[in-house]
Amino acid sequence: MSSDLNKKIDNILFSLSKSKFRSSFHLKENDIQYIKDKGLNKIKEHAYDFIKNRLAKEVIPNDGKQTPMKGHPVFIAQHATATCCRGCLFKWHKIEKNKALTNEEIDYIVCVIMKWIKNELRNFRDINN
Repeated sequence: MSSDLNKKIDNILFSLSKSKFRSSFHLKENDIQYIKDKGLNKIKEHAYDFIKNRLAKEVIPNDGKQTPMKGHPVFIAQHATATCCRGCLFKWHKIEKNKALTNEEIDYIVCVIMKWIKNELRNFRDINN
């Protein structure tokens, strides 16, 4: 990841941390264990699959309702990072609605999700050590 992209992601995560709603999402112990069992590479694969299948199309009939609020660490991360629907992607990340996502946009979204997850893992370890 380039230093510019890393800085952009750090800035957006900082902004999101100031949102009462976005900052209310955290991984729970079972999410942490799931990540440990599967490994970060598999979680990243899941993130790509979810984004490609739920967000990447030009038209999403159930936009705003396609991402569950629980059930997978990536879903939690999507709500925390405002990558859960096209409306949030536009509001927070300035990714236009009503067009298919580019591969570059998909990569960016997954990078945001994975950085948030890694931050959560680090915070969880710090709290429990």
